Amino acid sequence: MIWRDFDIGSTLVLIDILGAGALLLWGLRLIKTGMLRAFGSSLRVWIGRGASNRVKAVIAGFVATLAVQSSTATAVITASFAARDLLSGVIGQAVMLGANIGTSVAAAILSLDLHWLSPVLILIGVVVFSRSGRAGGKGIGRAILGLGLMLLALQLLGQATEPMRDSVVVRQILLGLGDAPLFALIFGTGLAALASSSLATVLFVMLLAQAGVVSPELALVLVAGANLGGAIPPCLAVMSDGVQARRLVVTNLCVRGLGAFALTLAAPMLAPLLQPQFADAAALTLGAHIGFSVVLALVFLPVLTPLTALVDRWMPQHPATGFGPRYLDDSAMSSPTIALAAAARETLRLGDLVGDMLQLSLATVKGHDDPAHDRLSAIEDEVDRLHNAIKTYLARLSREELDSDDIGRMAEILSYAVNLEHIGDLIDSGLSELAVKKDRRRLSFSPEGLEEISEFYQRTIEILGVAQSVFLSRDANLARDLVKCKVEVRRMEALSAERHMERLRARRPETVETSGLHLDILRDLKRVNAHLISVAYPILDGIGALGDTRLHPQPKKP
Repeated sequence: MIWRDFDIGSTLVLIDILGAGALLLWGLRLIKTGMLRAFGSSLRVWIGRGASNRVKAVIAGFVATLAVQSSTATAVITASFAARDLLSGVIGQAVMLGANIGTSVAAAILSLDLHWLSPVLILIGVVVFSRSGRAGGKGIGRAILGLGLMLLALQLLGQATEPMRDSVVVRQILLGLGDAPLFALIFGTGLAALASSSLATVLFVMLLAQAGVVSPELALVLVAGANLGGAIPPCLAVMSDGVQARRLVVTNLCVRGLGAFALTLAAPMLAPLLQPQFADAAALTLGAHIGFSVVLALVFLPVLTPLTALVDRWMPQHPATGFGPRYLDDSAMSSPTIALAAAARETLRLGDLVGDMLQLSLATVKGHDDPAHDRLSAIEDEVDRLHNAIKTYLARLSREELDSDDIGRMAEILSYAVNLEHIGDLIDSGLSELAVKKDRRRLSFSPEGLEEISEFYQRTIEILGVAQSVFLSRDANLARDLVKCKVEVRRMEALSAERHMERLRARRPETVETSGLHLDILRDLKRVNAHLISVAYPILDGIGALGDTRLHPQPKKP
């Protein structure tokens, strides 16, 4: 009966700890996602502005991490910048050093006795979230709610760890860890990696230290493990984001690893020296966490250039073996505004590829260019890949988190991407095949016909540039100008067809041989322009500038 009571009691304590820990992690996630959705663009701008020098980069990383309560989120955002060559390795690593300090200061703030504030924050968060109609307001409400839940979770964790003070089993386990610092380091690392949060792990170690369950020496080793484990989730998150992003997170992992091993080795000497300087073991744990991050910044900030150069040699840049999306950032999924901006940027890149296809197609029409045919097919495959990637990326955005403006913008991006993909198909299976047929039969257009086709191509490429600008700026006046191009395109096609028929009636040999090809090219280019001009319709429709029909009203009968 005694053993049964002991088992039941231990199980209940474990359930309490796991439940409180899960609530702590959930509150942390709500803060991170809420702040990213409300201020994600501002945070990215703030990080981007830190690219001028190392000190500014450290401050940018500190502020961003203090806002989102997650160095992992800052690491993934910074890695996405590095993957696009927007940040150098040195500046990106300086941002990471600032992020380490930010998460340690966040732990200090959360360690304050603010449990009385928890119900107030939860109430405010729920009201703001439910009353707000925009994604930004909901993000603020989510972050306030998350902070309230974190404070509540810390209170529950403190109550749940109190029985561990008298537990013989727990004391024996932690005593074993204290005698084996390497295993303690691995334990702390694994705990932070599984929780995807060094902050939550350090707060848990503080509560254990406050309850007298862990010794000061063991607390230092667990803090070292928590900091090392916190660098692992960013490595996993950016595994497929390119070598620049991987270099950044691997360098951060190496920096934290060196610091963690140094602290583990020095813990037996540091613990007796530091213990008199702090009120209790919990304060010692918190001080060690802050000191760890500050010392890393002071030690490694001056030597970032040789350190990043060493990692660059270890992880060289290999030639690109494929294309694939460049701007579809998974870390932006928690902020719809940023995610839509990333999708729009990738769609603009899709438009640039279509422009390359038009240039190559014109080259195949003008002359016999077999390599151009091969390049056209390769680019068309890339257009298909990017189109599918953009569709998949947008589909992952939860419509529940989007306001009406975001939903409208998502529809515009998807519509333009679909139209660009159709244009790619038209060029590859239409215009390119017509050029192949011309080459196979060794045909040549008449000088006048070739000039008309070339002018139509050039005007189409110009209209593509206007369509790209309209898509990016959403300027109504520019959209009106683009729609007016439809009349011009129709007239160009009709005029060229009319002149072609005149040459055909004159029985000119080149015209007779290429008659079908000439008219088919005009038809396909007209269809290409129709797809491009359609990007203006949602913008004009949004301001009520589109009518239901182009037909003139029928005159009334007398």
